[in-house]
Amino acid sequence: MTTWLYRRLAAMRWDLAELSGALGDLGTFIPLAVSLIVVCGMDVGAVLVFAGLFNVITGWVFNQPVPVQPMKAIAAVAVAEGLAPGEIAAAGFGAGLVVLALALTGLVTVVERSVPRPVVRGIQLGVGLKLATKGLEMVLGVEWWGADSRLVALIGAVMVLATARVRRFPSALILLVAGLVLLVFEQPEVFSGTPLGWAGPTWIWPTLEQWRVGILQGAVPQIPLTLLNSVIAVCALSSDLFPGRGIRTRPMAISVGLMNVAACLFGAMPACHGSGGLAGQYRFGARSGGSVVMLGLAKIAVGLMFGTAAVAVLVAFPASLLGLLLVFAGLELALPARDCVERDAFFIAAATAGGILAANTLVGFLLGLVAALILTRVGRDGPPEQGVPPSRANR
Repeated sequence: MTTWLYRRLAAMRWDLAELSGALGDLGTFIPLAVSLIVVCGMDVGAVLVFAGLFNVITGWVFNQPVPVQPMKAIAAVAVAEGLAPGEIAAAGFGAGLVVLALALTGLVTVVERSVPRPVVRGIQLGVGLKLATKGLEMVLGVEWWGADSRLVALIGAVMVLATARVRRFPSALILLVAGLVLLVFEQPEVFSGTPLGWAGPTWIWPTLEQWRVGILQGAVPQIPLTLLNSVIAVCALSSDLFPGRGIRTRPMAISVGLMNVAACLFGAMPACHGSGGLAGQYRFGARSGGSVVMLGLAKIAVGLMFGTAAVAVLVAFPASLLGLLLVFAGLELALPARDCVERDAFFIAAATAGGILAANTLVGFLLGLVAALILTRVGRDGPPEQGVPPSRANR
C-alpha cells in the first residue's frame, strides 16, 4: 500500500509550473461560480469545498490536469432566470444521472463513435473562440488606466507571450499573485473583518416544482453540451496533449455523472470536466494530476476557513486579469482545429464553430453533423464535375 501510494505521488509533478497551470482555468471557474453565489444564493463554502474535493479525486485518478468547471448551460440559465438553489440542485442531479446512465450502459461510446472528428474539432474551435471572446469582453469592460485596467491586461499579455516558449514558466501564477497584490492596494477593505469558518453542507431536497423547472430549464440543455464538450471533446484533447495516455470517454462520463449525483443535493455547484479548462491549464504549465490536486486542496482550505467571506475576494478580483486568463485558455482550446486541413473537414469544423458562436453548442453540433452527412454523401455518390479529373473533383 505504501509503495503504491509513493509511486502514485511520484508520478505527479509538484513544482511551480504545475501550480501555475492549475490556475489556467480560473478565468472560467471564478466568473460562473461567483455568479451562482451572488445571484442565485448558493453557499460559497459548499461550492468551493466540493469543487476542491472533485479536483483532488480527478487529479489523483486520471493523473492529468482535468479541470472541474461549472456546468455552463445550467449556470447561464440559473443566473439569467434567477433560479433558486433547489432548482439548481435538481438540474445538476438530473444531468448527472443521465450522463452516468449513458456511461454505465456503454452508450456514451456509441455516441463518441458516431460523431465525426471534424465536428469534435469544430466544437473545440467554437467553444475556444467563445471563451476567448468572453475574456476579451471582460478586458474591454474596464478602463484604460488603473489597477484593474486594459493596460494591466496588456502588460500581462506581453508577459505571457514573451515567455510562451520558456518551458513551464508560471505565468498564470504570476497573474494571480499580481491580481491579489492589486486588490490589497486598491481594496484593502475586502480582506478586513472577514469571519472564519464554514457551517458545513446543507441537504437540499427540491420540491416537485423545483424538479420540473430544474430538469426542463437546466438539465435538458446541459446534457448535450456535457456529452460533447465535457466528455467527447475533452477526451479528444487529452489524446492530443498526452499521446498514448488519452482518457477514454466512459471513465470521463462516469466521473462527471458521479460528481453531480453524489453532491448536488448537498449544495454543490453542478460540475463537469470542460475541454477549455484542460487547454487552459496545459497552456499555463500543468502536465500532471498534481496541478489540480494542489488547486483542489487550496479550494477546500479557502472554503473551510472563510466560507461565505471568500465571495468578497472572488467578486473583487481584477476582471482584466481574469479575462486575460480566459483569452489564452480559449485560444489553446481552439488550437487542435488546425489539423482540419482538407476542404471538407475544414468546412465541417467551421460550420460547427459558427453555430456555436451564433447560438450554442447544440446548434453548432447539429450544423456540423448535417454538413458532415451531406459532404460524406456527395463525396461518395457525387459524379466528378464535367471536364475535371476525378482526383480533383472534390477538392
